[in-house]
Amino acid sequence: MDQRTLSIKQLAAYDASLRTDERAPGTLEKYLRDLRAFLVWLDGRPVTKELAHQWKEELQTRGYAPVTINSMLSALNGLFRFLGWEECRVKFLKVQRRLFRDERRDLNQSEYNRLLETAHQLGRERLALLMETICATGIRVSEVRYITVEAARDGKAEIALKGKIRTILLPNKLSRKLLKYAKRQKIASGEIFLTRSGKALSRRQIWAEMKRLCRHAGVEPSKVFPHNLRHLFATAFYRACKDIAHLADLLGHSSVETTRIYLISSGTEHARQIERLGLVT
Repeated sequence: MDQRTLSIKQLAAYDASLRTDERAPGTLEKYLRDLRAFLVWLDGRPVTKELAHQWKEELQTRGYAPVTINSMLSALNGLFRFLGWEECRVKFLKVQRRLFRDERRDLNQSEYNRLLETAHQLGRERLALLMETICATGIRVSEVRYITVEAARDGKAEIALKGKIRTILLPNKLSRKLLKYAKRQKIASGEIFLTRSGKALSRRQIWAEMKRLCRHAGVEPSKVFPHNLRHLFATAFYRACKDIAHLADLLGHSSVETTRIYLISSGTEHARQIERLGLVT
């Protein structure tokens, strides 16, 4: 049997294939980062089923969370499928469905408001408006580019991602804020959230700006990242409407099961629900 030698060239070919499938930029970045880590760990050794399994054990030894390990294995198995190395694929770790979320990473409404207030105080108007836009619409950070002057005028944004197109409604108050900001920045059309040089904001830049805001706002950095704003939108919408199917459509989820993950209660809420059962006399 021929030796399976993995190279940077093969990773580049896989990356090109994923781009053809219109994978989200964040997903592409993570997949390639994980696969490069595997390539470095291989250190020139030919790929085998045994080595792939050792990589899985190595990730566990390094203390990665099971969910993180499975996401890294998903990238690896996808690469093996692309290369025709099906027999090298490894099984995922079995992860019990979570009953409640970690409060250390749970951003609440009060903390969100404090972040916005602090951003305004520091004169970071773009960041404040960006956070409001993500939280008020539930869009992914990779979908910020669809928030354009035209969308603000129409009160809706057409988002095309992962081979699907969905319409996101922009609240009237948000649309007015977006148009006022665009006018001040002399942006007549196209994307609203741009760098000083006129380029689109990167995922990494948005993440970094939010993290820098934490110290001034007195909010734990572990709670502050773009995806948590999407979670806050999901929980607020569900409390108001109790319609998980509609919420799944708004978030762009193919499965309601994915949406359900967003609605897991916190540990404190879970404990309160158990207490209400009144089963201890």
